[in-house]
Amino acid sequence: MTELDLALLNNYQRAFPLYAKPYAELARQLCISESEVLQRLLQLKQAGSISRIGPVFRPNSIGVSTLAALAVPPEQLEQVAALVNTYPQVNHNYQREHRYNLWFVATADEPARLANTLEQIRSETGCAMLDLPLVKDYYIDLGFDLGGGKVAQRQPQAHVSIRPNAAQRSLIGILQGGLPMVSEPYREIAERLGTSEATIIEQISDWQNAGIIKRFGVVVRHHELGYTANAMVVWDIPDHQVEAVGQLLAKDQAVSLCYQRPRRLPEWHYNLFCMIHGKDRAAVEAHIEQLAQQHGLQQVPRQSLFSLKRFKQRGAHYVLDKAA
Repeated sequence: MTELDLALLNNYQRAFPLYAKPYAELARQLCISESEVLQRLLQLKQAGSISRIGPVFRPNSIGVSTLAALAVPPEQLEQVAALVNTYPQVNHNYQREHRYNLWFVATADEPARLANTLEQIRSETGCAMLDLPLVKDYYIDLGFDLGGGKVAQRQPQAHVSIRPNAAQRSLIGILQGGLPMVSEPYREIAERLGTSEATIIEQISDWQNAGIIKRFGVVVRHHELGYTANAMVVWDIPDHQVEAVGQLLAKDQAVSLCYQRPRRLPEWHYNLFCMIHGKDRAAVEAHIEQLAQQHGLQQVPRQSLFSLKRFKQRGAHYVLDKAA
């Protein structure tokens, strides 16, 4: 990775410029030309290092989402994963080490549509399913420090949700695919939506300030950047302690996600989830053990569900109809 790559991938994962010419502003800060910035970002995207440049919306702020898991017979896994991938509501789909071996995230603009999607997947696959909607998030960011300085800000925010109007839905429909990599991306979006550049910038800023957008900037693809060991650690925390433990785990710099989800007894006893990414399995396992010892959780039942295969990874799509 070159020094320029590191700067582009690491330093602009949040607080991406809300200027008329944001790539020119990056160029000014990096002492290179705007064309060099755009060319290199396009190359990084084509190489798979960047998913997109744009917003990461806070879960359940502009729609609804859930984490679901299927218990798939191993010989049917590829076929079922391919079927699940066909649903546009599904944005992440991974094989993990567990009897429930296919884990996916699904989003929709309203609860009934999400419930219908899950029921269709359950019916088509014929597999047992866990539906584990978010109860409370303690930290959700997915920013990665690649060695160029901290990218994560771990201040808790009050939860805010909105029901987007028609204009906002159209904007979300464009932003969820990423900013155009052109000199004046906000103007291009405004022209597509028949509004002003200032309106687009103001709306993005308002959503950031309200916490509806968790971060706005470069969204990297961790696997392509060497973070190939990915563990979803699930804990069976006594209900009266889950808030305190969740807040503690969320402060750890290696934890990229930390949230409470419901138990599904008798099969699923776990209520606290945290995601840890690393460059090798041994290092991730060692850090999980360190977390347990540091916070007195050695005797708490837990499982580490390492990912084995990525079938789908993209940003959440809350708006599926074509933007105006």
